[in-house]
Amino acid sequence: MSPSRIIDTQWGVAIAPARRDGRIVAEAAEPDRSAQPVPLPADLDPNLVERLRLAGIEALYSHQLRAWETAPRSDLIITSGTASGKSLAFNLPVLDGIARQNKRRALYLYPTKALAQDQARKLAQLRPPGLREAIYDGDTPREERPTIRRKSNLILTNPDMLHVGVLPNHRQWGDFFTNLEWVVVDEAHTYRGVFGSHVANVLRRLRRVARLYGSDPRFLLASATIANPEELAERLVGTEFELIDDDGAPRAGRDVAMWNPPLLDAKSGARRSALAEAADLLAELVTHGVRTICFLKSRRGIELIQRFASENLERRGKPELAARIAPYRGGYTPQQRREIEDRLSRGELLAVVATDALELGIDVGELDAAICVTFPGTVASLRQMWGRAGRRRRGLAVYIAGQDALDQFFCRHPEEFLGRPVEGAILDHGNDQIAMRHLIAAAYELPLSEADDEFFGEGWRERAERLLEAGELRRNGGRLAPRRNEHVASRIPLRSASADSVAVIEREAGEMLGLVEAERAFTTIHPGAVYLHLGRSYEVEQLDVRERRALVSKFDGDWYTRPKKETDIYIERIHEQREVAGVQLNFGEVSVTEQVIAFQRVSVSDNEPIDIVGLELPEQSFVTQALWYVLPEGNFALPPDVLLGALHATEHGQIAVLPLIAMCDRWDIGGLSTNVHFQTGRSTIFIYDGHPGGVGITKRGYDEFERLVGDAERLIAECPCESGCPSCVQSPKCGNLNEPLHKAGALELMGQMQGARGPLRRAA
Repeated sequence: MSPSRIIDTQWGVAIAPARRDGRIVAEAAEPDRSAQPVPLPADLDPNLVERLRLAGIEALYSHQLRAWETAPRSDLIITSGTASGKSLAFNLPVLDGIARQNKRRALYLYPTKALAQDQARKLAQLRPPGLREAIYDGDTPREERPTIRRKSNLILTNPDMLHVGVLPNHRQWGDFFTNLEWVVVDEAHTYRGVFGSHVANVLRRLRRVARLYGSDPRFLLASATIANPEELAERLVGTEFELIDDDGAPRAGRDVAMWNPPLLDAKSGARRSALAEAADLLAELVTHGVRTICFLKSRRGIELIQRFASENLERRGKPELAARIAPYRGGYTPQQRREIEDRLSRGELLAVVATDALELGIDVGELDAAICVTFPGTVASLRQMWGRAGRRRRGLAVYIAGQDALDQFFCRHPEEFLGRPVEGAILDHGNDQIAMRHLIAAAYELPLSEADDEFFGEGWRERAERLLEAGELRRNGGRLAPRRNEHVASRIPLRSASADSVAVIEREAGEMLGLVEAERAFTTIHPGAVYLHLGRSYEVEQLDVRERRALVSKFDGDWYTRPKKETDIYIERIHEQREVAGVQLNFGEVSVTEQVIAFQRVSVSDNEPIDIVGLELPEQSFVTQALWYVLPEGNFALPPDVLLGALHATEHGQIAVLPLIAMCDRWDIGGLSTNVHFQTGRSTIFIYDGHPGGVGITKRGYDEFERLVGDAERLIAECPCESGCPSCVQSPKCGNLNEPLHKAGALELMGQMQGARGPLRRAA
């Protein structure tokens, strides 16, 4: 990126005050890029060529031609920017093959139902010869499913439906699998972490079932730009891939602004809320007719931004504009989401405030500006979000920093932020907890045998032996079959948005407002919690976990809630251990037990705590991966009254910078610090993967521990506050509500760690 001054645009006037008062800390410009067009291939089916030309497609981009040439000989992954024509790149070989012989079959996988519906609409508009496409997902009426299985030659679905509805019932899909030639996996970069680890197992099961019917489909993957596309593709599918990353599509230029909310109190480090700043900017852009999308990962946060922006416009006497801003997030019903998507694509809405549910490639029409509120966890996600605006004409991309330590670190080093490369995606298909469950599902589909080395790789036989001992599998001749003849896949959720959800019901009307994942229920819809939905506030009156429902009523109070929880960790086993930076560093498996014990009410207007209300909720436990380190006897001579706050602040600082090393965000990581842990007998800091089983996040931290300590010490030392603030040692997700914390003690501790080279240093 090059330096820029944003002028002579619709948005130049809207953001001028922020440039004058210093809230914009850096600006840059992404240049236009010319297209690299190439003729349509001479050997493309003539009838398909006619349909393409009727749709206005007279030529290809260079990367689309490369995909066409590569697809017959190799599995391939295509990486390019937003709106660069990735869909046509994987559609061409599939549609050409079906046009020549419509008995051929293709399976298209999308991470969301909305994306599958969007692609189905585009295929229907193109009307390629011989194509009989159909969506097959949880919303497909049961009476239509047999006809789809029998007649459709291109099925659009999601990994969840493939996992639960297709593979366990493969005998009903015999003709489809016999003729399956292509599997398309779109938005492949989303398959990382726990979700990606599950999907990697599902795709191996898919290859295995296809082989049973005599087919060996070609895999075509499409992804946003990431650092390790070939590695990701090969980990997902288990085969070798060829990479196509020479993007030949044109790109409109983009103005980029880094925006830091003003400092309200230099001593405490308090800044104006990023939500309030985003709402004011959104209202200003809408007033100037700038069609805008505003992203934030927090569901509660997007509801607040929409509400604050609407109130801002109503105060200006523009209620008609306030009605043209909508929130969009998971947890809404499918009908609610589709209505918002349609209103946006028709131009009826001027702005939408969304979670990353709209980060992906749903066509929502032409947008002028994209705002990302707080760092979304990865540069790859940030660029996807920014890519939603300015597709055909110059656009505006804004990053509004929060008080979070990593956000403020980037504001102090804007050059590191603007020039930061995209990360690599992490997944672990061999994660024991995940892989063992999929082995049982695979055995249900087809008994396991020696031939499965090709699909499940190293370690599957040892896992199978453990499943035999546990009574989950049984020997059947020379093969392994499930002990019980039951549908195992339905009990393996692929992601947190699983079927195990709690319905949120408005008491007076009896209307279901939305769904909350069961594992999030105790922290988000506990009794007394403030629940936000479509811009309205509700107070939770009752949570019935057994019945999977929460009753809420309309609420007009000026506060929101955040949970207080207690965490205990038990060390299960140590996988690796070394002495480094004066401490004993470990990586292994731990059991984490969490219990929400209270909630804090916080004023919306000034973000100040009001009170704390106790709760009685059950414990939740899971096994995961963690790094932990044990301080030597004497604890580097930290005074007893400083020690616990220093440990806690150090833990927060290291969690804050771990996303710089692993492709994750702060919300994927948990931590615990204690002056005496009952197993180690000494002061110990734990950092753990926040998902059952773990997916390699803390392994990256273990491998690069020296960098983790150095980055955390730098982040805290550079913060100008006196005793610790949200920009350095306070955490928005701290279960102890950020008590106790000792900034100077953390700097002393990490300073001594960095000074301790070589073997473990012990106090005299």
